[in-house]
Amino acid sequence: MKIRAVGLCLATLLICTCFPSAREAQQTGSSTSKQKAKESVYSEIGKAPEKARAQHNPLEKDPDAVAAGHILFEQRCAECHGDTAEGGKKGPSLRAAEIQTAEPGAIFWVLTNGVVRKGMPVWSKLPAPQRWQLVSFIQSLGAAPPKPETSPTSSAQPPAAKGAFLPRR
Repeated sequence: MKIRAVGLCLATLLICTCFPSAREAQQTGSSTSKQKAKESVYSEIGKAPEKARAQHNPLEKDPDAVAAGHILFEQRCAECHGDTAEGGKKGPSLRAAEIQTAEPGAIFWVLTNGVVRKGMPVWSKLPAPQRWQLVSFIQSLGAAPPKPETSPTSSAQPPAAKGAFLPRR
């Protein structure tokens, strides 16, 4: 009887260590699907033809281009990409590494051609200088700032008053 019980325990141990549980498989599947979704959101930038990628932003050194691009962004892009370009209900973050490391010509190409099947409009009717202003603004964003961590010791009380004795009045 003991031998049978030991054998059963060994078999169970072997099965548990060799085969992932349904929960682990589900978690792995969900993280894989999230990664694929992220890749697919930004995959259009990688589809820009080499000729488009090779284009340089003619407004790259124009100090007013970023400010003008910001105005255009607020008018035409913020509704989908969010006021801070960190992504919204309809559009992905423009602060993501995939966008921030993309060539200016590739960003211009996506602006020009849109991503219609994902809801990104075609902006080819917007004059080229305005599209380049948008490129200048998008590239000025940099990566999204890290979210501040809140510690359990933080409160509405100023830091100098924590633990200090206040004089009686």
